[in-house]
Amino acid sequence: MILGIETSCDETAASIVEWRDGAPRVLSNVVSTQHEIHARYAGVVPELASRAHLERMVPVVREAMRSADLAGRPVSAVAVGNRPGLIGSLLVGNAAAKAYAWSLGIPVIGIDHIAAHLVAGLLDAPPVRWPALGLVASGGHTHLFRMNDPRSMTLLGRTIDDAIGEAFDKAATLLSLGYPGGPLLDERSSSGDATAMRFPTPRLTARSVREGGQSNERTLDFSFSGMKTALLYAVRGVPPVTNRPAPRPPLPLTEQRVSDLAASFQYAAVNQLMDVLKRAMERLEAQNDRPATLLVGGGVTANRHLRAQLEMFGTQHGIDVRLPAQKYCIDNAAMIAALAHWRYAAGEHDTLRLAPRSHSLLGRC
Repeated sequence: MILGIETSCDETAASIVEWRDGAPRVLSNVVSTQHEIHARYAGVVPELASRAHLERMVPVVREAMRSADLAGRPVSAVAVGNRPGLIGSLLVGNAAAKAYAWSLGIPVIGIDHIAAHLVAGLLDAPPVRWPALGLVASGGHTHLFRMNDPRSMTLLGRTIDDAIGEAFDKAATLLSLGYPGGPLLDERSSSGDATAMRFPTPRLTARSVREGGQSNERTLDFSFSGMKTALLYAVRGVPPVTNRPAPRPPLPLTEQRVSDLAASFQYAAVNQLMDVLKRAMERLEAQNDRPATLLVGGGVTANRHLRAQLEMFGTQHGIDVRLPAQKYCIDNAAMIAALAHWRYAAGEHDTLRLAPRSHSLLGRC
């Protein structure tokens, strides 16, 4: 059994996970959110997040240990998400994990938060088949990987500007939907017309994305900044430009107009994810490297439209799609502890010199 600790952003989380029947089984999963703290600022304030982690860390770990009902069974290691994230928040979890590991005389294992999201769909689920495609779609990350297993992955593509979750949050702000933006945008979209507005679709090539790139072949990267700008202009109007005709003012933001814009924005963003996934499948199949499984994770995987599209993708392509349960879409410590099982089984662990990092070590993440 492994104790997992997660404090990369604004959730203080702890979990006990054991390995049983070839898969991770969650014995406890405690998450303390800070939405009530950050709602007034319409975004996470790093200093406030760090202070809240300090106040909640010990009670959260204590509750995770209690609800796991260990009955005297020992914990084998302490795992902690130590990258990437807000450095102040990471420091709190990192220090707590090392303190628990030292006091119990067991190893500490540092875990990459992005990689952990990819195993969220394996929690309390049947054993997985490899290789896999891995898609992380969250507030801070949008990345696509080819995976031999959770310890061996190759970055295929990533966002070149904003993460899809950040784009959803900014869209919700522009439409005055409130905080947290992603879930509210999803809810408002249900009453809107997804065809009401067409958003620009990026066509990224190696030449356009990377300095020195020579190929005009489309990459497997993502871009959401153009969509955000298009929504801004739809809401506030196009700013005047010298020597160009004056643009028409924006349409009035009626309740139905807000719903239509929310639905159209969500549709376009999800469609971009699915388009890249389809091209990734085609390229891997052409290389005789067809993945058996699609692993998805991150807060955006709670989005109802995305989940429906991913399930349809699995049916159309004959691939096992592992969608996390809703409670494992948000940041949690169960995914941290689960990924640590692979490292622990391979004899890998860290020393008490383990330090947090604000950036991931996975490729160019």
